[in-house]
Amino acid sequence: MDNPTPKIKEFLLDLFFPKFCLGCQKEGTYLCDDCRALLDIAEFDYCLCETKPIRLACFDATQHKSLAQGKPQAKCDRCKEKELSGLYSALPYKDNQLTKNLIYQFKYQPYLKDLAKTLASILIEHFVLAKKNTDEIWENSILVPIPLDKKKLKTRGYNQSEELAKELSKILLIPVVSDILVKVKNTKPQMELTKTGREKNLQGAFAVKPAFASELRRSKVFLVDDVYTTGSTMQECAKVLKEAGAKQVWGIVLAREELHFTLP
Repeated sequence: MDNPTPKIKEFLLDLFFPKFCLGCQKEGTYLCDDCRALLDIAEFDYCLCETKPIRLACFDATQHKSLAQGKPQAKCDRCKEKELSGLYSALPYKDNQLTKNLIYQFKYQPYLKDLAKTLASILIEHFVLAKKNTDEIWENSILVPIPLDKKKLKTRGYNQSEELAKELSKILLIPVVSDILVKVKNTKPQMELTKTGREKNLQGAFAVKPAFASELRRSKVFLVDDVYTTGSTMQECAKVLKEAGAKQVWGIVLAREELHFTLP
């Protein structure tokens, strides 16, 4: 018999703290169907370039032999040296106020922690639209949230990347390994810095616990975060994970700064 306690708890929370759509303020949910329909959930994935990323559907077997072998190309010539193996992103962040509202309320006061369920469902819809919902992609994989420094974690009470990873884990049926990657250096807020400043700011900021080395060697790693702007955070995390033995490190983000693609 199912445990009724979680349902009772959810009922009481909805009764005393009702949800309101972050788009139109309609009561009952954080994102109503009408506002959700306004979101431009991506049907494709893009390369890692922070400006004018290339839509990966442009690649075909005549251009990339790896695609014919069942290994779709995830980077273009401009970003092929990046440590990250590829990136899955559901929404454009730039000039989209609803997307910005969703992410802001997930990370800042009033700290809507349970918004993770709604955001994870958006990512899952992207995986389906982009045909990334296959067993081949997710087998032997682990979800690793981008770690938060202790000060922010104490203030917020949770790591938004970890909460998003937990909700994805329930649907994708792959484990979340939160302790594998740790933040060992306090850094300045990334939004205040230039691209070069962001990269310097994050150097030496992350480390991998040695106890997880064997798990890294046998797993495909999916880093989970909320927004991809210049990619500095994910690149630094991918670097230390690969140095520790990971063969593939992919990124999953709800939104990225630019999704206006160009042709190769």
